[in-house]
Amino acid sequence: MVINFDDVHTTMGRSLRLRCPACGNASIIDRPFHIRHHCPSCWSLFKREEGFFVGAILANVVITELVILAVWFIWLIVGGSQYEGVLVALFLLALTFPVAFYHHSWSLWLGFDYLVESLPIHVERPRQ
Repeated sequence: MVINFDDVHTTMGRSLRLRCPACGNASIIDRPFHIRHHCPSCWSLFKREEGFFVGAILANVVITELVILAVWFIWLIVGGSQYEGVLVALFLLALTFPVAFYHHSWSLWLGFDYLVESLPIHVERPRQ
């Protein structure tokens, strides 16, 4: 399997801008904290079977933990202040960062899924 780094760079760039990883034309966000069902431009399906969302949750948790660790290490090296102050700041960061990173975790997960297996196309079913 050959990895095309230009495709990876393009897809991750689209994901960081919260755009469709397949075409880059439309936003993946319908409204705050609501991801579109599919891309209105290329019809790539964003919300798939039950359990697909677990990957986005995993991305959010792992990146939140890495950010908390990075802030803690920097605080210890640079600040070296009281331990209680560090705990309060990290607690507030742990509460706010996952909420602020929600859309990006979804977008990065969609981008990763697109690179691994492509996104299925949404097919509308006729109404009965």
